[in-house]
Amino acid sequence: MNQRIHYTDKSFLNPQNPLTVYLIGAGGTGSQVITGLARMNHALIELGHPGLHVTLWDDDVVSEANLGRQLFAEAELGHNKATVLINRVNRFFGTNWKAKPMRYTKQTVTKDNREASLMISCVDSVAARFEIADILKVCLKARERNFSRSQASYWMDFGNAKNSGQLILATVGPLKQPTSEQFATVTELPFITDEFGGVLASSEADDDTPSCSVAEALRKQDLFINSTIAQMGCKLLWTLFREGRTHNRGFFLNLSDFRANPIKV
Repeated sequence: MNQRIHYTDKSFLNPQNPLTVYLIGAGGTGSQVITGLARMNHALIELGHPGLHVTLWDDDVVSEANLGRQLFAEAELGHNKATVLINRVNRFFGTNWKAKPMRYTKQTVTKDNREASLMISCVDSVAARFEIADILKVCLKARERNFSRSQASYWMDFGNAKNSGQLILATVGPLKQPTSEQFATVTELPFITDEFGGVLASSEADDDTPSCSVAEALRKQDLFINSTIAQMGCKLLWTLFREGRTHNRGFFLNLSDFRANPIKV
């Protein structure tokens, strides 16, 4: 039997305009992913691609407990995380990315800003993942009636516990694949909420109570778990751009014993 593979949607490889990206969550993982996306954007432009246009969603503000573990400085205390990170990236890389200082929910999105070509979630609750999935399913139904240049093709979801984490890449609906004699092409990659919905629902004991200090935050999550899964996830996205295909749609990571297991398409 031929090895399974997913070829990157052609809209990602040769777009006429910068590829739209929604990054949902600007905390431990999101604050790391935004930097990876900025580096990727610069590299893509140097390679002749129009690059990325990122919108970062988060309604939270920088607290004392965020310093050190998340990419924020003391001077940024009390300021909105999305605004802080986007201003920093725009100044450093010369981009014109946007901040949305609000949660990405059914109440805050409109028909015109529900989706981007690439959706990336770095959220800390099960309910938030299911809500994103519900919004994207509404977008899928709406496509039968009209076409949007920024309609979502992929959803990347990052998640982690204290010393472990995972990334799941999904397609938003089936994506047309080229014919291949060498590989078995896969048109659709499942949502994390569809594939692991039962596991997510049973893990609703997530402790998202705000930490009062850095020491308390580090008891909940290891110092390097967020940055590690962010780098590995950005590598998967980079592979989609540079190689135009992937045999893996994510990974499970255990940082305690430095073990990573890929999830095959």
